[in-house]
Amino acid sequence: MDEAKDALHAKLVEVRAALLAAVEGASEHDLRRPMTPSGTNLIGLVKHLVGVEHVYLGESFGRRAPDILPWVTDGSVWAGADMWATAEESSDEIIALYRRACAHGDATIASLDLDAPGRVPHWDPATADTTLGYLLVRMVAETAQHAGHAEILRETIDGRTGSDTGDSGTDWPTYVRRIQAAADHFTD
Repeated sequence: MDEAKDALHAKLVEVRAALLAAVEGASEHDLRRPMTPSGTNLIGLVKHLVGVEHVYLGESFGRRAPDILPWVTDGSVWAGADMWATAEESSDEIIALYRRACAHGDATIASLDLDAPGRVPHWDPATADTTLGYLLVRMVAETAQHAGHAEILRETIDGRTGSDTGDSGTDWPTYVRRIQAAADHFTD
């Protein structure tokens, strides 16, 4: 079982790093600006995952989070306040919050077995009981999903791609023209 826990934890560390790589070096404006019709933005993805780490790899196991999150305390998290940064919130501080939340989550993972019982406070009481294993899988999936979002946003902002595409040697303009030509066969 330790092999499975180690593999899940290693994957979580990997996707966390991909998320942070996607925000690294972006301007303050680019970190904050909405890039989709629903407002998805780079720093909002990081801010959202701070709370996810706190709940799923902390609070669900009776471990108090390392920081108090104002958007959780005032309930505005339920209105999307965790998905963007106000002008008063520092991007550097949100990234630091994320790093502390990850370290806190890592400590939870290190101290518990995969079958350790937990209880997610905001889930339906009938289904709130869970295990570290279940929540670790959920954390890998959610973090990977948002890291993918962040990589796409970053590519849209300045063309920077994820680590597995940047050094591929691909002639991207030619590649994209081939994709466009295939899609053009289906224009209305």
